[in-house]
Amino acid sequence: MTRTGRVERTTKETKVLVEIDLDGTGKVDVSTGVGFWDHMLDQLGRHGLFDLTVRTEGDLHIDTHHTIEDTALALGAAFREALGDKKGIVRFANSSVPLDESLAQVTVDLSGRPYLVHSEPEGMAPMIGSYDTTMTRHVLESFVAQAQIALHVHVPYGRNAHHIVECQFKALARALRYASEIDPRQTGIPSTKGAL
Repeated sequence: MTRTGRVERTTKETKVLVEIDLDGTGKVDVSTGVGFWDHMLDQLGRHGLFDLTVRTEGDLHIDTHHTIEDTALALGAAFREALGDKKGIVRFANSSVPLDESLAQVTVDLSGRPYLVHSEPEGMAPMIGSYDTTMTRHVLESFVAQAQIALHVHVPYGRNAHHIVECQFKALARALRYASEIDPRQTGIPSTKGAL
């Protein structure tokens, strides 16, 4: 069984290609023109053990918003495609990841129903390089909408904006990895409804 997804998204603002293999080894090749965003996508692939290719060309002469948002939308759609019918998956998972003084707690349900709960410390630095730190929630909203998953992300404490954002992506990667893994004891769809 091949669990891969490939999505191309082209608008007047961006041109995006995302390819993902859920059963990869963490091989990552990303280029969006936004350095810190590339760094976060690298964390997602490496810690999720997803093979991930991302190519985004966006209207960076305006700002980074469309580039980051459209990449997140395509990533969510590719992840959903790679899950296929979800037969045999674990479905639920959580992961807590520290990064120095910061801690992220992520819980996921590959439910087929998009829902996001997100909290992080107030008063973060507004920018990390060209990455607007308010985009983290929007990235998660966009990903959840297309992946059709329920996602709870909580950062109870942290001081450094880089650490606060990065530990969220590392914990997300681990939670998605565990939830999407095949459970050898699960022979069907892990739902009493018979569908996810």
